[in-house]
Parts: sequence; C-alpha cells; structure tokens
Amino acid sequence: MKKDKIIVYSPDRLIKIGFLNLWKEMFSSLFQSRELIWRLFLRDFSAKYRQSLLGVLWAIINPIITVGVFIFLNRAGILNIGETSVPYPVFALIGISIYGIFSTGLSASSNCIIGAGPMVVKINFPKISLVIAAVGQSIVEFLVRLVLIMVIFIIFGVVPKWTAIFLPFTLLPVVLITLGIGFILSLLGGIFRDIVYGVPLLTTLLLFLVPALYPAPSSGMLATLNKWNPLSHLVTGCRDLLISGALSNPSGFLVASILSIIIFLVSWRIFFLSESRIAERV
Repeated sequence: MKKDKIIVYSPDRLIKIGFLNLWKEMFSSLFQSRELIWRLFLRDFSAKYRQSLLGVLWAIINPIITVGVFIFLNRAGILNIGETSVPYPVFALIGISIYGIFSTGLSASSNCIIGAGPMVVKINFPKISLVIAAVGQSIVEFLVRLVLIMVIFIIFGVVPKWTAIFLPFTLLPVVLITLGIGFILSLLGGIFRDIVYGVPLLTTLLLFLVPALYPAPSSGMLATLNKWNPLSHLVTGCRDLLISGALSNPSGFLVASILSIIIFLVSWRIFFLSESRIAERV
C-alpha cells in the first residue's frame, strides 16, 4: 500500500529544509503555478483595457507622445540630443519600448499584491504568480510596440540587422532584473502604500539616466552614471542588435546580464521566504 507524503508546515519550515532543498521547492512551486500565472495574466489584461475606448492602443500612444516631446524639444533648441546612427524616431522608439518593459513592469508589480488584497488574505496560493503576471503585462505592451517599430522602420527606410533574431535573448536580462526588483517592491508595497505612488515617479526620473531617448554620451557625469547603471547597458545592447548588428559594449552588457540574474535569484529567494507573512500585512 502506497503511503501518502505528509508535509508539516511551520513558520520556520523553509529555513530548516536546507539551502538546496529550498531552491528545489522554489522551482517546483513556480512550475506548479504556471496555469495560475496564465489565468491571473488574462484577468489583469482584461481588467486593464476592459473599459478603455482605445484599449491596447495606449501601449502605442504613450511612447509616441514621449518621443514626440523629445523631438520638439530637440528642434526647438531646448535639448541637444546629438547624432544617432538611424533616424531619431526609430532610435528613440526602440529605446523607450525596451525601457517600458522595466518601468511598466515595476509599476504593475509594486501594486499587484495590494490590488489582490482580498484574494491574498482569504486564499493560500503562490504569491509569485501575482508578480509574474504583472510583469507579463509589460511584455505584452512591448510586443504591441514592436509592431509600431516595424512600421517606423518601413516609413524611414531602415532595415533591421540580421542580429535582431537574438533580441529575445538580450531582452531576457531586462525581464529578469524587472522581476527581481519587482519582487522586492511588491513586498514593500504591501507594507508601505507610498511605494505604489513613488515607483512611477522614480521610473520617470530614471528614464533620463538611461540612454533610451538619447545616445550614450562618451564623457561627463551622465556618461559615468550610464557606465555604472546596468539598465543602460541592457537597453543599449538590445537596441544595438536591431540597428547596428553588434554590441557597442559587450563587456558592459555581459556584466549587466550577470547582475540581473543575481538580482532575480536573490530577490526571488527573499520573496519566497517572506510570502507566507504577506497576508498578515496586507
């Protein structure tokens, strides 16, 4: 007769099971949550655009307005963006679309646990599914913007390089660092409601410290900030594959990618150890 496996849950069970067993349980929980993640993703997507007249088109309108403002400021002489290897609208739309994965993902993840408050309190389920589903919204918006980028390529007669086929792989570190920071923000957002309001402001300010809408400067304070900002290397690297065919700073992109993996794994572990207490603070 087959004996059932009995698991005894206690507040410090996850700490006692050991380092490797904890990672095994984390990956097992993630795999078992795949259907829940998909259902939460569909729920969030439907709720976001349900009562919107333009719906998913807002994913296109927002970057167009942002790029349009920078074009106006540049032509008015207020800003000096500098020379770009392709027409500026192409350059800027690619950059703002890649950065949008990060900014939209953080805004959504910081609010995902609070937004699902009643479900978090009443039902015991892997809370990681909320964060992944939230970041998934930013990936969908990027795919929509990718269609716009293709249209802009055609309008300006720009041919993407063959290395564009590797774009999904270079986007992976962007998604990982977004998830990693998103895990921490979702925990903090459940405790401090100010996080939800502060994240959009911070991501807007950070946009000016990342060469998404301007070429990376070679000197000055901004160049130093770009050099030590991993997100700068990730955004630039993804854009390079589309318009240049080669990474302008391979070592910087490699270091930033490794750092994004570390941030993801460490934050995931912290989140997994803390999620059992989330319901107490929501």
